[in-house]
Amino acid sequence: MKLRRLKALFGVVVLGATLSACGLSLNPGVPYDIQPGSIQPIPSLQGLKVTVGSKDFTENIILAYMAEMALTASGADVVDLSDIKGSNSSRQALLSGQTDVTWEYTGTGWINYQGNELPVPGGEKAQYEATAKADAEKFGVTWLNYSPLNDQYAFAVTEAYGAQNNLKTTSDLAAFIKQKPDQAVFCLETEFTSRQDGFPAAVKAYGFQNPKIENFGIGTIYSAVAGGTCPVGEVFTTDGRISGLNLRVLEDDKKAFPQYNAVATLRTDFVNAHPEIRGPLEKISAAIDNEQMVQLCKQVDVDGQDTGKVAHDWMVKKGFVK
Repeated sequence: MKLRRLKALFGVVVLGATLSACGLSLNPGVPYDIQPGSIQPIPSLQGLKVTVGSKDFTENIILAYMAEMALTASGADVVDLSDIKGSNSSRQALLSGQTDVTWEYTGTGWINYQGNELPVPGGEKAQYEATAKADAEKFGVTWLNYSPLNDQYAFAVTEAYGAQNNLKTTSDLAAFIKQKPDQAVFCLETEFTSRQDGFPAAVKAYGFQNPKIENFGIGTIYSAVAGGTCPVGEVFTTDGRISGLNLRVLEDDKKAFPQYNAVATLRTDFVNAHPEIRGPLEKISAAIDNEQMVQLCKQVDVDGQDTGKVAHDWMVKKGFVK
């Protein structure tokens, strides 16, 4: 089964027009012959057109590619719409039917999409269950099975800076910059600066006073912190550049940030019409965890490997595809 997603462009004229109006575009294909492994063809999915979306950062794109390969092995006709800029755009693409599958994060769903101000107490599974229930009731979105992959926000500094100033937790950071306000310079992405589960949550929990914010794309924050542009930066805890650039992640000791377990989400009407689609996607959810994702992201962002190849190698190693 050939996964050449660019071919799909010629069969989705209506979708293509809609995407162009929204500034979205279908992406070039990953040229792999996907053969079934433990994920076998499913008769009801043969020829079913499934558009897979993702946000615009490495982990989410890797997950999208994994989903595309799993669904291709199952017999679906897969369209790639990965690398959508911004969480809200990715979410709207799902709700409007421009995409059918996207990997979402429980904290993002609970705070940003459902309008809650505080995380759910009780840990990862409690957050997942509350988010899934509310999304199904309010927005007609189904969250597939819980995944142990939990990619949380955090702040990071260089190991040298952290050791010099005895910084281990975010409370340590808050106390330090209260004494040295000139060090209250944060490298942040624009979305994190304003979203309620991002920097505003940290300011509320830790009381940062008059922070100076330098806005960067998420991909450049890590190198900016490592290079001394900002002493503190926003990071994702599963990002391979943390180890690759020798950064120290500060513990979110006051639990300002919610849990962010990554789960495949689909519109409920689509799942109800094609319930067998759960199986291939939930195999991925059950198999991936933080330790593995750190290494996969490192292969892309530090070692310079192709994102599609990294996803494909993992799928083959797990025996899902050949």
